[in-house]
Amino acid sequence: MSAYRIILVGTDGSDSSFRAVDRAAQLAAATGATLLLASAYSPMPERERASAADRLGDLAYKVQGSTPADDALRAARERAVAAGATDIEQVAVEGDPVDVLAKLTKEREADLVVVGNRGLNSLAGRILGSVPANLSHRSPCDVLIVHTTPKGK
Repeated sequence: MSAYRIILVGTDGSDSSFRAVDRAAQLAAATGATLLLASAYSPMPERERASAADRLGDLAYKVQGSTPADDALRAARERAVAAGATDIEQVAVEGDPVDVLAKLTKEREADLVVVGNRGLNSLAGRILGSVPANLSHRSPCDVLIVHTTPKGK
């Protein structure tokens, strides 16, 4: 088995996803791999964006375009550096999280995708499918599912 060269980890800015980032960064540091931080986002419909902009005033930029994803990536990068990763790239891509991660895995020829287990044991996850479960079926490389949520959630 060869060493991992590119480790992809998805983050949405949640505590659970940051725990997956921590583990991916530790692996990248230990193997000398490039850590690719990715965040998928959906554009806010114009009506909602305008309403939010009215309420937020000068802070309206925080809900426009990829800004929330970019904020999550900045925070994830800080965590990755703290965990010892040195070769870090980040990308925000519009789309469904599973689609974005599967696409990036192929485009960037990732050797490992790291995701948290959030959604695996929920009712919605069992009915609709979860990011970790769906990605494990679609990924052309290894998938590491990190336990990021308390048992029973």
